[in-house]
Amino acid sequence: MESLQKDFTIENVYPWGRSFDEYQRMFALSAEDLERKILGCADGPAAFNAEMHRQGKRVVSFDPLYQFDAASIRRRVNATAPEMIRQAKENAHRFVWERIKSPEHMAELRLGSMEIFLSDYEIGKAQGRYVNESLPELTFHDAQFDLALCSHFLFLYSHELTLDFHLQAIRELSRAAHEVRIFPVLGMDGKISPHVETVIEETRCAGFEADVCSVDYEFQRGGNRMMRVRHKVGSHC
Repeated sequence: MESLQKDFTIENVYPWGRSFDEYQRMFALSAEDLERKILGCADGPAAFNAEMHRQGKRVVSFDPLYQFDAASIRRRVNATAPEMIRQAKENAHRFVWERIKSPEHMAELRLGSMEIFLSDYEIGKAQGRYVNESLPELTFHDAQFDLALCSHFLFLYSHELTLDFHLQAIRELSRAAHEVRIFPVLGMDGKISPHVETVIEETRCAGFEADVCSVDYEFQRGGNRMMRVRHKVGSHC
């Protein structure tokens, strides 16, 4: 499958950035994990890279969104935020309103995270921390990273992205990093992605360890699990 970058425009993006704390809980990141060299997949306007850089830690984020400048991304954030809030209110039953108290509180947190991203974006892009790339093919070197984190892309968009795309993308992330974590494993409909079972089977057959485990994060109702894919020596089918 060709890269999604071909048809990517700012007009079809709904930027919605998550916080450093959310990344820690979504991906069960330990203190040791945060010291590893991390690749962020489809990070969009998340605050994770900016906060990690502030702490002197190592993250490279990639997303086709990064072909645009900060002013363009900010304009799109401002244009789409009301619709994102409206949808959250309309579909409030699909979310767990505990740590995030309400659609208005969600908007406050998301916009705050995106502001952290935007304040860091241009300098981070110049430093090579925000890279304009797209799955299923990346230009990173083999084993360039210790850990790849994929937030709200694979599995979530199973209605648009085929099983073949998922398999290619996970193989490519596993080429670039020793371990891959993907959150969530739900589709947009709130159900387990139909690709999950086959992805686990195929990645195990390709010589990897693959499993799904619970994490201390749930905002999308039922969305409290991530997939882990790790290299394993000597396994085959």
